[in-house]
Amino acid sequence: MMKTTIYDIARLAGVSIATVSKVFNDKGRISEETRQRVLQISEELSYQPNMLASALTGKKTYTIGLLIPDLVNPFFAEVSRSVEDRAHELGFNVVICNTDNDSNKENKYISLLRQKSVDGIIVATGARNEEALRELIEQRIPVALIAREMSSLPASSVVVDDFAGGYSAASYLIAAGHERIALIAENLEVSSSKERLRGYRQALEEARLSYDENLVLVSDFSVQGSKQTALKLLATDSRPTAIFACNDILAIGAIQAARELGIEVPEDLSVVGFDNTILATMSDPPMTTVAQPIQEMGHQVVDLIIQEINNEKKARQRVVLLPELIVRGSALPRAGS
Repeated sequence: MMKTTIYDIARLAGVSIATVSKVFNDKGRISEETRQRVLQISEELSYQPNMLASALTGKKTYTIGLLIPDLVNPFFAEVSRSVEDRAHELGFNVVICNTDNDSNKENKYISLLRQKSVDGIIVATGARNEEALRELIEQRIPVALIAREMSSLPASSVVVDDFAGGYSAASYLIAAGHERIALIAENLEVSSSKERLRGYRQALEEARLSYDENLVLVSDFSVQGSKQTALKLLATDSRPTAIFACNDILAIGAIQAARELGIEVPEDLSVVGFDNTILATMSDPPMTTVAQPIQEMGHQVVDLIIQEINNEKKARQRVVLLPELIVRGSALPRAGS
């Protein structure tokens, strides 16, 4: 069976090849009736425009790359879905690349996306390869960041106010009468964790509670890793009465550690997470957590990068969205407070 061509579409639609090309590239003045007829025939014949050929002639491929660190993390799974949904609404496809927080993988995926001539790249990873991203920007390939910031990189970003999130989590626990509040983070080198820690410290300072570096721990990014970290933290005579975990996965690990030690959550230990992913409602007890507006973040970053792809914006933009503390059952006022 011979491959369908643009000539076949034009013949069956009763229009010129130029008209078919304008429909596929969303250019020129075409009546809605003609546009729909061309698209319907294309769908019936399973015709796909040659995106690579379009790229070679300087046209858009209507494809965006998305670099994420870990699809197993529900937060990034939800970010991916939000980005994909918004891109599809605006007529773009998304190529999702899972880097596993591996700089070599990240480099390979950046090379792959360049080979595929994507119109732009959204980065949700820790972006260890800043130089590779800078090179993309210098080559006029739009780059935007989501849930991450790199102040040295001239790229737009969409983030939540991590400082406010850390501050609200710690303030909530302090108001509930807790004084020994631990913090478990995945990586204190990334901007999001740094800001959540800064918010936590600010809340302690305002409450005139001393900052104890022994209560701030870094865990492997997994439920098991967080569980092992929390077990060490809780198996001491001076254990904390509350834990603020910098994401929901780490909070689940802390809850599991408490259960293994016979410590009741929330009666003996309060736990607050961060992200408000599906894990927060599935945990036992349901988790008090700081919600990131994931859907809005995904929509905003897609809008920003498409504006840049369409040359509708020149200046770098930084969009900061507010988090919200969602109170459920994993945190209670301390007994006697």
